[in-house]
Amino acid sequence: MSPSPDVTDAIGRLLSPLLGTLERVGWVQRHLYPPLAPKLAEELAPGHDALAEPLRALEALAWPDDLHFMRDRLVDVARQTLELVSAFVDAAKSPDDMIGLYRALRRFARIQETLYPLAPVFEPVSRWFLEPARRDDDDLVRHLRDGGLRDDHVRAGVLHAKNERDARGGFSLYVPEQWDGITPAPLVVALHGGHGHGRDFLWSWLRDARSRAVLVLAPTSRDRTWSIMGGGDVDAEPLLEMIASVAARYPIDTTRVLLTGMSDGATYAMLCGLREGMPFTHLAPLCGVLHPFLLAPGGLARAPGRPVYLVHGALDWMFPVYTAHLTRDALKAAGAHVVYREIEDLSHTYPRDENPKILDWLMADH
Repeated sequence: MSPSPDVTDAIGRLLSPLLGTLERVGWVQRHLYPPLAPKLAEELAPGHDALAEPLRALEALAWPDDLHFMRDRLVDVARQTLELVSAFVDAAKSPDDMIGLYRALRRFARIQETLYPLAPVFEPVSRWFLEPARRDDDDLVRHLRDGGLRDDHVRAGVLHAKNERDARGGFSLYVPEQWDGITPAPLVVALHGGHGHGRDFLWSWLRDARSRAVLVLAPTSRDRTWSIMGGGDVDAEPLLEMIASVAARYPIDTTRVLLTGMSDGATYAMLCGLREGMPFTHLAPLCGVLHPFLLAPGGLARAPGRPVYLVHGALDWMFPVYTAHLTRDALKAAGAHVVYREIEDLSHTYPRDENPKILDWLMADH
């Protein structure tokens, strides 16, 4: 049954402030720097009131039984968004409480996961899950909608393999809906930071991969972080098995297999990516440091000729920017082909706006 005009109008009045507030959340997350938390909260706070009234109006309407799944998901996303905004504004009253700020923004991934199944149904949602530069691409939106609703041999969209949030060692996968499943696709393997989870970190890459028909594999470390703390490497072999599992189902462009990561994930991306026998053709560490093992004699033996896209924030409070200079210089001296990006307004947070540049670099001839 089609929704009534009142329901259709209520959906439209909710989606605009909802997507606008989520866009602002993404902006706050990108610019998170604890000393600026009160100012960021001021930017985010108006989204609460803008969203609360349309949500109440939508909840008050009678919906057809067969559309309740849509209503319930919209309501869930809107409520989670309101909770995120409130939690961040409260945490920003004590900007020294960095844990509270990060905990509030951690909800963003779950909100996106809840919203994403509505992308084939609501065009504004589909456009929001694209790179900003591609949101006006009507042909792409149509192909994504058709791909999301098709029923054929290509299992596409967001998939999970033993990767519930209370589990370690599984992975999440994004398979582009518009992809034919035949043409080999580039693969991005994206490693979360310390105490993170692949199911959350997948959303740092989804809109860019969706815009460009790129596979994204987001594994979860077996322990609270990757194997960078000494002892044996318990993550490399499972990572190889995950890639093999994906390659057995989907054709991968083996000339474009990127290993990237944030913070601890960046440190491990360099450590693992420069091991013998790994399938990665390109490395893109963001906001990490070079592992001491790689500074030992022979540690960078496999760096010559390797394309590396190194990103660091000038405001990074965890790994000061001079550590990135050391990494850059060591990699260049070892013969790696380094692109170094030092971002003036970036702290220790993931710069999603850098993803399109990384993918342009990945797809270029080196």
